[in-house]
Amino acid sequence: MLTRLARRQRFELGAVHVNHQISPNARRWAAFCAKICRSRRIALTTVDVTLPRGDSLEAAARDARYAVFRRLPADYVALAHNQDDQVETVLLQLLRGAGVKGLAGMPLIRNEGGRRKAEGGRERHATVSGSPRPSIIRPLLDVPRGEILKYAHGRRLRWIEDESNQNTYFVRNFLRHEILPRMGERFPAYRVTVARSARHLAEAAGLLDVLAESDGAPGIRNGTLEVRTLSRLADARARNVLRWFLSSHGVTMPGAERLGEALRQAVSARDDARVCVDLGEIELRRFAGALHVVPKAAAVQRAFARIWRGEPRLALPELGGTLAMSKQRGEGIDSVRLAGAPVTVRVRQSGERLRLFAGGSRRSLKNLMQEAKIPPWVRDRLPLLYCGDALVWVPDIGVDSAFRAQPGSFGIRAEWIRGSAGPA
Repeated sequence: MLTRLARRQRFELGAVHVNHQISPNARRWAAFCAKICRSRRIALTTVDVTLPRGDSLEAAARDARYAVFRRLPADYVALAHNQDDQVETVLLQLLRGAGVKGLAGMPLIRNEGGRRKAEGGRERHATVSGSPRPSIIRPLLDVPRGEILKYAHGRRLRWIEDESNQNTYFVRNFLRHEILPRMGERFPAYRVTVARSARHLAEAAGLLDVLAESDGAPGIRNGTLEVRTLSRLADARARNVLRWFLSSHGVTMPGAERLGEALRQAVSARDDARVCVDLGEIELRRFAGALHVVPKAAAVQRAFARIWRGEPRLALPELGGTLAMSKQRGEGIDSVRLAGAPVTVRVRQSGERLRLFAGGSRRSLKNLMQEAKIPPWVRDRLPLLYCGDALVWVPDIGVDSAFRAQPGSFGIRAEWIRGSAGPA
């Protein structure tokens, strides 16, 4: 269907096959996909993924698939979920005790950066930052599985059945093979009515987002959420704002109990307490009266050191960014002084001191960072520029006065670009 539409609507069509490497037939499936795509002159990308060990193979496989989708150079990724899949999803979410958003099922259109468009609704969470990711679209979401099979048989299409689809150990398959056929005997129209309920819940979820944006937007500052915004709200509305804030950062939503604990710690902990709530792939941290969403990253070794050899950009993935060095006249670091000894990038140890003004006192880097309101989890990942054993420059703090370029002389302007070379 997309092949025919691509010719008429003049859009470029490609295919991706994610090989989860679970089934012994996985390689044969990949070969089948390649043959189908060759016959239709569709470019195919095959991606092998390795699933981590864990409690839910289904969840791990889904996460791996969507991670591949997010990296695709495309505007949209079209998936073939149908009305029966939607019903199964709604029932699964109900059995898991999901809230309104979970019970809304799968949206017709979903922006993987965190925005979501319910059927007939408009996009939410337009505050998502970062590079564009393909939107997920489900053109067959209102079509029953039986109609698709009838169409496929009528056109003599070939396809492969994953043998695991018959294994009722998996909860979705149990619902599909054991529960829903019985339900259909008593409620023949259950697909339509459950899908209709999902649309109603999607509409309600959209209204909750509107309320959350109204309650929370005044407290958003540079991607953080002010704690006082939450403390002024009743518990239910505060939880709604916190969900909206996490969703705007693309965070997988924690369970109700974990979300409640995050809210309690954020609002109730002492002002000087270092609040850090583990939410899986991220940590929710409180600093300077605001909540920060911080991706987890491996600790940096204290012995970390990189030599700068004059290149304009030095990628430092271990620290989560790139050091950019550009020539300037009369500002930045004195290039002559910098040539006097090897220049290295290191990380904070303890006891570092910096004199920011000529004739001023040398002050501890710890105090300077506190005054600059640099979050504690950022401090140990900042690149400190050294000339020999002398500390020259620190991001967000400045240049030591002994190395500052004088008016009219050539200097080097250092800039720390976060998030451009690895985990932030």
